[in-house]
Amino acid sequence: MSKMGICTLGGYRGAQIFEIVGLNSSLSSFYFTGTPSRIEGLGLQEIEEEVANRHAEAFAERKNGRLPDYGLYRFRRNGEYHAYSPTTVQALQQAALSGEMDDYRRYANMVHTRPPTSLRDLLEFVPHDPIPLEEVESVDSIRRRFTTQAMSLGALSPEAHKTIAIALNRIGGRSNTGEGGEDPEWFKPLPNGESANCAVKQVASARFGVTTEYLVRAKELEIKMAQGSKPGEGGQLPGFKVTPFIARIRHAIPGIPLISPPPHHDIYSIEDIAQLIYDLKQVNPRARVGVKLVSEAGVGTVAVGIAKAYADYVLISGQDGGTGASPLSSIKNGGLPWELGLAETQQTLMRNNLRSRIRVRVDGGFKTGRDVVVGAVLGGEEFGFGTGSLVAIGCDMARQCHLNTCPTGVATQREDLRKKFAGTPEMLVNFLTLIAMEVREILASLGIRSLEEIIGRTDMLRQREVPGDDNANTIDLLPLLADGDPSGALPRSSQQEWNNPGGSTLDDTILQDAAAAIAGEQRVSLTYDVRNHMRSIGARVAGAIADKHTDAGLRAGSVALTFKGSAGQSFGAFCVPGMSLTLHGEAQDYVAKCMTGGEIVVLSSPDADLPSEKNVLIGNTCLYGATGGSLFVAGQAGERFAVRNSGAEAVVEGAGDHCCEYMTRGVVVVLGEVGHNFGAGMAAGIAYVLDENNTFSRRYNPEMIDIEPLTDGEDISTLQHLLARHVAVTGSPRGKAILDNLDRYLPMFWKVFPKPLRALMEQETDIESQVEAEARR
Repeated sequence: MSKMGICTLGGYRGAQIFEIVGLNSSLSSFYFTGTPSRIEGLGLQEIEEEVANRHAEAFAERKNGRLPDYGLYRFRRNGEYHAYSPTTVQALQQAALSGEMDDYRRYANMVHTRPPTSLRDLLEFVPHDPIPLEEVESVDSIRRRFTTQAMSLGALSPEAHKTIAIALNRIGGRSNTGEGGEDPEWFKPLPNGESANCAVKQVASARFGVTTEYLVRAKELEIKMAQGSKPGEGGQLPGFKVTPFIARIRHAIPGIPLISPPPHHDIYSIEDIAQLIYDLKQVNPRARVGVKLVSEAGVGTVAVGIAKAYADYVLISGQDGGTGASPLSSIKNGGLPWELGLAETQQTLMRNNLRSRIRVRVDGGFKTGRDVVVGAVLGGEEFGFGTGSLVAIGCDMARQCHLNTCPTGVATQREDLRKKFAGTPEMLVNFLTLIAMEVREILASLGIRSLEEIIGRTDMLRQREVPGDDNANTIDLLPLLADGDPSGALPRSSQQEWNNPGGSTLDDTILQDAAAAIAGEQRVSLTYDVRNHMRSIGARVAGAIADKHTDAGLRAGSVALTFKGSAGQSFGAFCVPGMSLTLHGEAQDYVAKCMTGGEIVVLSSPDADLPSEKNVLIGNTCLYGATGGSLFVAGQAGERFAVRNSGAEAVVEGAGDHCCEYMTRGVVVVLGEVGHNFGAGMAAGIAYVLDENNTFSRRYNPEMIDIEPLTDGEDISTLQHLLARHVAVTGSPRGKAILDNLDRYLPMFWKVFPKPLRALMEQETDIESQVEAEARR
């Protein structure tokens, strides 16, 4: 049930958060009224026959008395068909190693002649007069449409991650960081002039590794709404994969499990997606911004909203693929075929005359050039390879990724196993080149000169009948082949390079006024009036500083900005060292989002009616994904304050529900009441909460945190230091009263201590004790 990220039991009742694939409409409408079911399939009679056959087989006499193993999770010789069987893996790797078309044809033939496994296996190309191969666009041109699926540094070994990036950069494609961040050293060119810098950098719910420099080093920024192979379910990197290197990249603590929560905590509506798109375009105006969606009924409507929200591309991700790092419970009954989502997206965008504004990308189990051409016919312009790219560089599909025991060094952080990694960029380049060569052959056979010409041309496909497979023949794929514009008047692919709104921003003015300071030549102190339609204030300035000076930023106080009024969303987003933003007034949601450094101060305007501690000055989801810096608020915050904080320090005078959720580093001080569910999923970091009314013990989430009185001298010193700074920059009467009477208030403070952090510390103490005992012997 946790797969969908719905918090309460009542939220599942009647929700119908599933879709039917492969049952006929009469059965679906009677037994699952109102549930989406788009392609027909089995009826009650066929289901009865299957149940009867299984029952008969279960109770049949056997010599050894054991039931057969159908290989539902691992390949078995006599079990069900697996898309990556040992023979398929070996054939793919041989083609990747040799780069020979004959080897690739043997591999591709295995895929093309398999039993019906995906919807595209039930489709065939409509015959056309062929043209000479020489007239078809080049391999280089086709390869530039290729990407790799998002696979994080952490799930993959550094060696595998780097190899994939080098290969895709070499052919002009785009590799994807996944949601694990990236080593800043890889942003620089390699000694041989090549690059291991991933062109696509993902911005996911966990915000792992998302710093300002990370964002400005991207050619594309991808907002990960969900995972195609398990929509609605979050990810988790087990503690034994969080090595010191991975912890540094993700701004975490070695050995602490890292949770990627299922909901996107700054996205609850299409307007929230629009805001994040806007944020990312502000911090890196050179990068395209895309949104990763999962294949499901209704995804076309969401894609329309994303196009209107000025995204440059949308990715439709299917059920197949994934790095295999998920638990077994995540493998079955999750996700839907990309063919369904892609076709709906193409049709809906065309019906709304929006297809020309946005690129459409697709991934999920792509294996051959035929998959690419089918994807193009259904509306795809760019194509992602995930598992196939891993197999090409050595993955043997041992399905041990989540155990950190990958025998080929592809999906492990163990140094002894990483040494076994033998993959090279040439292997992946060979594989993708061979796929592009097959694409050219198919296009030539259809009389088509380029992939661009075939995008959205559903008249080039038809459903085929599968001899001897009555169940497969009950499916009706006509809905996939519907034409979004039968008149042929509307564009079927993107026609513009960028999908940007017009108009200038306040940051454009600040960039000019602070140019000398951003260059590192002098300090500036500037003041501006703000209104609530001014969004992402400071983001473009932060991006310009990080681009020139990396995440190290500038000297403290180099760019001192003061604002008066009501700021819009994402005030101070991506703030970097050297920046200080002071707001006399209030701000909406997402203050200090992904803050990398610097200082942000929010205090009431002089004419405020309420005392500061009773005044809500900042909105929801503030300090989300921060990796450094300081935030001082002389007033209250909304819900989800400091969610996924991984390094910033903050003082606030009250907060709503879910404060410090999923926090992994940093220090948060709350000088007032908090809402319910404090510290849910909090794996590391520290919080100090003032509990004058004795309510906190009923409001924190005990699953991952303990609370204890504040008695340790180091804790008291930390609290005192933050209080002093809070009072100094905000002039808070509340903060001053507590600081001046700290001895009286100390007994009312709780220290919040995450259980995973305590367990790690106890383990380290135990190891140290063992070492000392051994030394004494």
